[in-house]
Amino acid sequence: MSYNAIKKEDKEIYNLIKAEEKRQNKYNAELIASENFVSKAVLQAQGSILTNKYAEGYPSKRYYGGCQYIDQIENLAIERLKKLFNVKYVNVQPHSGSQANMAAIRSLINHGDVILGMSLDSGGHLTHGYKLSFSGQDYISYTYGVNKDTGLIDYDEVLKIAKEVKPKLIICGASAYPRKISFKKFKEIADEVGAYLMADIAHIAGLIATGFHESPVNYADIITSTTHKTLRGPRGGIIMTNNEEIAKKMNKMLFPGCQGGPLEHVIAAKAICFKEDLMPEYKTYIKQVILNAKAMSDEFIKLGYNIISGGTDNHLFLIDIKKSKNLTGLQAQELLENVNITCNKNSIPNDQEKPAYTSGLRIGTPALTTRGFKEKDFIKLAHLIDDTFNNKDNNEKLKDIKEEVIKLVKSHPLRYKY
Repeated sequence: MSYNAIKKEDKEIYNLIKAEEKRQNKYNAELIASENFVSKAVLQAQGSILTNKYAEGYPSKRYYGGCQYIDQIENLAIERLKKLFNVKYVNVQPHSGSQANMAAIRSLINHGDVILGMSLDSGGHLTHGYKLSFSGQDYISYTYGVNKDTGLIDYDEVLKIAKEVKPKLIICGASAYPRKISFKKFKEIADEVGAYLMADIAHIAGLIATGFHESPVNYADIITSTTHKTLRGPRGGIIMTNNEEIAKKMNKMLFPGCQGGPLEHVIAAKAICFKEDLMPEYKTYIKQVILNAKAMSDEFIKLGYNIISGGTDNHLFLIDIKKSKNLTGLQAQELLENVNITCNKNSIPNDQEKPAYTSGLRIGTPALTTRGFKEKDFIKLAHLIDDTFNNKDNNEKLKDIKEEVIKLVKSHPLRYKY
């Protein structure tokens, strides 16, 4: 892309943007499960003149004048999102998934109420009740985990905990859970204890939108997501519901409750993303994301690695790298970054390491699938990763691996179109 204006105005920032562009486009294998590559249209919308417009409020109910075109853009985003998930009410204004979660929780319960969410080391998110998050500070939070032997959610155990702690809200969804989630079973649990159900589908939204994962729309009282990750859009959040009263509350809780003016340039980019996600090609893409994750996970198992839950049903999987290679997640992450492979350290169930180090490594396939990687490419990448760990002290060998990674990346150039 052209950055001539930045080059003229601020050479330091220009040089850094160009360096990052080269890192992403030419030299780096991106395996962070929460990252992806947006289309050129999304990039252009996000950098458009819409960034100049202040538009507090909602379409036809703004606190500023001059919003006639802004309203049309936001309404397009709203209608496309409704169609994408077959849902009645949506809010496209959240700046992030965390702010979407804050507004959603506030729409359902009061400060000091009890919430039950997935523990961080089992794959949950900070905003599902972690002590350092607003969700763990504003509410009395309890957690459920996964079975220590299978790595799977034990729904009977979730019900047992729910009966003991009596939550007003149960949160399901995860940021590092490689298997399918039964929203139906969570709804049954919530109903049995008289709790609201919130589904955070930030990671699996793309799978749900294309029918590769059960939808929470008929089960959850409120649904949140990000628009990046598998939806392959700009960084931001969304909230959805089929309940009219909850919809009214969520709108008020987001604005003015949690944030001020919406980022209309990002909302335009979201609208473009939703249109792209409604295309048949997008379903083909998501199918390949899943096939690639399974192929890579299976290859690691063949290589002797301990994979949490024994595999994956979605776009990511977790390696117990401490047990597999006697490395912390941080050590593994840094080793791979040295050979131009980017992934992230991640806590695993019953992790004995501190969150800053972890025993796990999270691997995701959405970004490289956007580049055109297929199963054979991910299998090759698994071997390059294994070679890196096996030769961590051999600088000459690591240099060769880095060159192989760059060669593989360059064989699938990123053209910002699908």
